[in-house]
Amino acid sequence: MYILIAGAGEVGRALARRLAAWRHTIVCVDSSREVCEALYAGHGIVTHQGSGTNLEILRDAGIDKADVAVGTMGSDTDNLAFTILAKQFNVPRVIARMRDPDYEAAFRSAGVSRLVSLVDVLLDQLVLEIEEPEVRAVASFGAGKASIVILQLPEDWDRSGATVAELASAPEFPQQCVITGVFRDSEGEFVIPRGNSEVRAGDRLFLAADISGLRAAASFFRVKLPKKLD
Repeated sequence: MYILIAGAGEVGRALARRLAAWRHTIVCVDSSREVCEALYAGHGIVTHQGSGTNLEILRDAGIDKADVAVGTMGSDTDNLAFTILAKQFNVPRVIARMRDPDYEAAFRSAGVSRLVSLVDVLLDQLVLEIEEPEVRAVASFGAGKASIVILQLPEDWDRSGATVAELASAPEFPQQCVITGVFRDSEGEFVIPRGNSEVRAGDRLFLAADISGLRAAASFFRVKLPKKLD
């Protein structure tokens, strides 16, 4: 994917390095020349010096071809302006960091795809939002080392009817992942799963795992499609 990150502070830099290592095309925009030079020299990440709210800078950075735009600047107003500009360029998914919850309505009106608040802005959550948009992070713990997420199973999932025990014993199922709950929309039923509990197409699964386990689980539950890293 082509991912544009506006704001290369601590979170933005770490996110850029992680995604670049996973072979995404990353472009960072930051007002600091030193930060831009360090990212390029140390990690080969393309950078553009300037504000993430500057239209010309964003054009130069290729926002018109971005699959995902992420605002990790220090100011809510800057991230809000970045969201508005990214939506004007029809970026399919815009993720923004939010410090003050009073800005949430404005971000929603601007068309943000996902907000990450300051109190839970953990790198693994941002990575999940970018790499696995069908996986919704609901909590992180252990200093961000593990997360609980909700995963929606596709309606044509080919393992429908398998038990939790059968799924957990499949060679492809990640060992560092636990199915902690199943919600069945058709019956309005939430199940604390046992080994003999069935998992059906269309169910929403609650999973607990570290980031690598969650990514592997997402692939497993999507009929084991290979991970797309373009």
